[in-house]
Amino acid sequence: MSGPVNHEEPHGTGEGTGIPGHAQEGDIVDAYYASLPPGVVAHETTLRVHVQADEWCTPQAPESPVASPGTKAEVLRGAPDHVGNRPPSYPPHPLSRPSVRDGDEFAACTPAVLLDGARLGRITVRAASVRGDSHNWEGSCRQDAMTVTRIGPPEAELLLLAVADGLGSAKSSHLGSFLITGQAAIHLDQEAESIHAALRAQDEGELRAIANKAIVGAVSGLRLGQEHATTLHVLLVPTDSSIRERVLFSVGDGGLFVLRGGHWEHANPACDSSLLDTRTEALPHSYRSVKSTLLRTVPGEVLLLGTDGITNPLTQKDPEFAHRLAHAWGGPEAPSLSDFLWQAQTRAKSYDDDRTVICVWEEGA
Repeated sequence: MSGPVNHEEPHGTGEGTGIPGHAQEGDIVDAYYASLPPGVVAHETTLRVHVQADEWCTPQAPESPVASPGTKAEVLRGAPDHVGNRPPSYPPHPLSRPSVRDGDEFAACTPAVLLDGARLGRITVRAASVRGDSHNWEGSCRQDAMTVTRIGPPEAELLLLAVADGLGSAKSSHLGSFLITGQAAIHLDQEAESIHAALRAQDEGELRAIANKAIVGAVSGLRLGQEHATTLHVLLVPTDSSIRERVLFSVGDGGLFVLRGGHWEHANPACDSSLLDTRTEALPHSYRSVKSTLLRTVPGEVLLLGTDGITNPLTQKDPEFAHRLAHAWGGPEAPSLSDFLWQAQTRAKSYDDDRTVICVWEEGA
């Protein structure tokens, strides 16, 4: 190529170059730069380039795209799927949201969707919290909350999974649900070794006492003077695969299901004279005690912890919703995070509340 010309503007009509007559020499320069091999760096100095017609060769696109080895076709999920003949009337995507100017900074900055996950040994976790259709339509914030974390020392480590559902009747329920899951994790961490020992001993009485002590401590961490009202469900799973017992601590609606043999089984305790109806219970004031449920699972079973936004449609008379999730989550492998979110958003008419769901898969030895 010719040497640099110090900041001279190219000129000419491009005649005799094979470039259309209206093209300027600057166009030839641009085309020349585009034809340089990868890795060649050209200075900003303008270059005068003389290109003969027989030297110009326009790169030709291949007749058909060539996929890289192992490349999979792109899958566009689109709007969340639905059960029933028609989808719900609400739009399936987030619409308006609170403003900082409304005076509730926490609500204004609360995301419409949370997505989380973990892999600990043979255990895989997927978690999603999604603003409900009604809140999307109203422009109010998501009142559900969730926490996925580990507590306890290595020799007594537990996987802690928590979901909370703020009651719409309380002005600051969204803040209460957010605070209670974190406070529960902190206070249960202080009791982790005792919980671990009680699980080994299958001591339900000790687990119930620990749960009530820890939740009383967690409630004390809520801000005074705020209108908090929230449910809470905490599932504790030992990371030591030799311990098959798990424990659920519960206050209020929602709870735990186990997928066994393709069917969802409710794992919450049955109501009796010593227990309040969980449909009326809420933290921090409207509860008498924390329910404690000890259960034993085996690898291959799937645990589903959720707020009533997902547990209610899971137990509806029409089993299609339950069948959809059993099919999606009952396979040998946990779904990807994005697939799990899409599946968790499966819609059903009349069920438009916030939806928070955490699933646990465990591989066999």
